[in-house]
Amino acid sequence: MEVSMKKLTLTFMAVLFLAFASIAQRYAYVDTQYILDNMPEYTGAQAELDRISIDWQKEIEKKFGEIDQKYKKYQADVVLLPEDMKKKREEEIINAEKEAKELQRKRFGTGGDLFKKREELVKPVQDKVFNAIEEYSRQKNYSFVFDKSGSLTIIYADSKMDISDEILDRLGITPKNEQNKK
Repeated sequence: MEVSMKKLTLTFMAVLFLAFASIAQRYAYVDTQYILDNMPEYTGAQAELDRISIDWQKEIEKKFGEIDQKYKKYQADVVLLPEDMKKKREEEIINAEKEAKELQRKRFGTGGDLFKKREELVKPVQDKVFNAIEEYSRQKNYSFVFDKSGSLTIIYADSKMDISDEILDRLGITPKNEQNKK
């Protein structure tokens, strides 16, 4: 009976200890999109990516426009062309189409030029934010910091737990407009 009482007391103390340990954990959340939107280097990188993307899209549209013109000219001429010229022009159109699609894939496909440019321009800014969050979280002894801007769904968040402005402060940035946050 005495042994089971000791086990019961030890079990109770272990449960109590774990309960207090879980209560002692500190939580916070950030809105990384809000932080990034307040960083001039991020908005500049986004503007550069948009400009590059538009230029590349125009380049591709121009190539497809040229292909369309070649095809229309071919259709107009087809009845007058000898068989070998028909084949040659068809091959030119097919090859031009392949080249345009390859350029489109190279620019905008998975791992393409736009992806690489985004990595080059945006990733350093994201890393800077992550490092500031990590440093601040360690300093304030947060066990968990959630990002409410991502796919993580937060049903309720007490605004006292939002450390986004503290991260901006750590990065030396004053928020553009407090209204943007909510």
